[in-house]
Amino acid sequence: MKKTCAAAASALVMAGMLAGCVSKDNGPGTAAPEAALKDGKYDPVLTITTAKQQDENAGKYINGESLNDNVMTRWGVDHLGIKIETTLLGGDAANYNTKLRLALTGSEKLPDIIPVYDTSLENDLIQSGQVKEITGDIQKYMPDRLKEIYKQYPTTFNPVIQDGKVYGMAISPNLTEGEVMLVRQDWLDKLNLEVPTTIDEFEKVIAAFTNDDPDGNGKKDTYGFDFSGKDSYNTGWVSDPVMIFSTYTGKHLPGQWYNDNGKLTYGSVADGNKEALAKLRDWYSKGYLNKELATQGAWDALADFTEGKAGIIIGRPWLYGSVKDVEKNIKGAKISAHPTIKGVKEDKTYQSGQLNDGVFMFNKNFTNMEAFFLYYDKLYDAAFGTGDFKYGYAQGYDYDVVNGEVVFDSAKFNKPLDAIQAPGKMTFTKNTPSVDGPGKSYYDLANGAKPDNGILMRAAAPVDQTAKDGFVISYENRDVLLPSAFNGAPTKTMQSSWEQLTTMEKETFTKIIYSKEPLEAYDEFVKQWHEKGGTQITEEVNDWYKKTNEVDVMSAMGLK
Repeated sequence: MKKTCAAAASALVMAGMLAGCVSKDNGPGTAAPEAALKDGKYDPVLTITTAKQQDENAGKYINGESLNDNVMTRWGVDHLGIKIETTLLGGDAANYNTKLRLALTGSEKLPDIIPVYDTSLENDLIQSGQVKEITGDIQKYMPDRLKEIYKQYPTTFNPVIQDGKVYGMAISPNLTEGEVMLVRQDWLDKLNLEVPTTIDEFEKVIAAFTNDDPDGNGKKDTYGFDFSGKDSYNTGWVSDPVMIFSTYTGKHLPGQWYNDNGKLTYGSVADGNKEALAKLRDWYSKGYLNKELATQGAWDALADFTEGKAGIIIGRPWLYGSVKDVEKNIKGAKISAHPTIKGVKEDKTYQSGQLNDGVFMFNKNFTNMEAFFLYYDKLYDAAFGTGDFKYGYAQGYDYDVVNGEVVFDSAKFNKPLDAIQAPGKMTFTKNTPSVDGPGKSYYDLANGAKPDNGILMRAAAPVDQTAKDGFVISYENRDVLLPSAFNGAPTKTMQSSWEQLTTMEKETFTKIIYSKEPLEAYDEFVKQWHEKGGTQITEEVNDWYKKTNEVDVMSAMGLK
């Protein structure tokens, strides 16, 4: 199948963040020696610069380490002769993007490797002429192991290909895990209820969780379904109500585009949304939902569940680790994980799938792409359980060997830690590269696989069974994950109208759920959406989609 992508960086103010590699100064009038690769290591050491959005790992280093002096930066120098220098830019995504844009208008130099998480910014970087075209570099330098990974995710190149040329590549492409229902099992047991599998059963359960005193305190202080409506009605990760919409809309999910027989359509204006809103409106009026859902973000919504006030929450399997304190704080509390319910027209409900978290782009003057690929490929040893990172990235950080046995419980390390460390976040990737899919290792173990490599050993380690159950469910139902069919740069009309349209969408949905607008307001929203740019945007998105199938750039990169 022919694939292509059509037209679908932070003012670095710290001294020393130079584009290209840094080499030793041999004195006036003397050219610095060029780093040469010999036996898998550069000599002299070359430096690659990058920028990173501040994340949960920042400031949580152990052993006196820091952003640019830690177990992973030292490993790069010692084993590969590559030094990674990183500058933190901003405390959140918006701030990071703002700082990157300053580099497009100012005199500061972009780093060698530029992680970018916004398709509009990716397009602006390409148009600026400040990023490198890497078609030939991928073909020449990308190791075969990485090529096999990228072959599986051709659409991740869409935002960074223009005029048949490639200006970036997805960061660690991999299908992320899907969402599961986390349910207060002790409430089900007390009220003699079964796990819901249909919308009618779901309604019965959340009604009982609201009205039948599941916590036994004699007060009406609980409710059924906990989710966030502040930012989106389709978060794709935690505190997500998209299951209810998909119950009526099928694969047409709010907030994203779906390929319906060759034509891309926008899910929020698809048939079935009105029925979903009517159901949520009814539940809200009866107290089955969080009364503050419109003002609570995804993480905020977790609080009620963790405090024992709510009975069902939906999120990726690892969400259990964020809410399991309810089992410690409330006697008898027990959480169980289950698949999302069935749709009224299909056998399953669907969810947003994510194939990558941003893209790597490169300074136009960066000349060490071979070094980048060498380093990047080595990071994947942890994903495959091979090489330097057979069990993890660093002994004493994300695993340890105690009395000859590999352990992953940080409390049992030779030098016990309060929490396991994440050395994978100390490199130039935001998250640790993975090829595990939406829980394959847990699924394999549940079906008799022996834990004979690092990946399976980690999955088999003594961790919470509910989380393991969730990952198995996620993998078994991975077919419900639907990446958005449109992932290119904002179209011309999107640039002028999309913010207004999405604001109108969120406000209309929320007002209907809150009964501040009649249900018929949805019909008016659909009409206004089309008249205020939606029809033109749909045409532009479909034009983009058509062009993505006209040129075979995958072959040009050697990825066919």
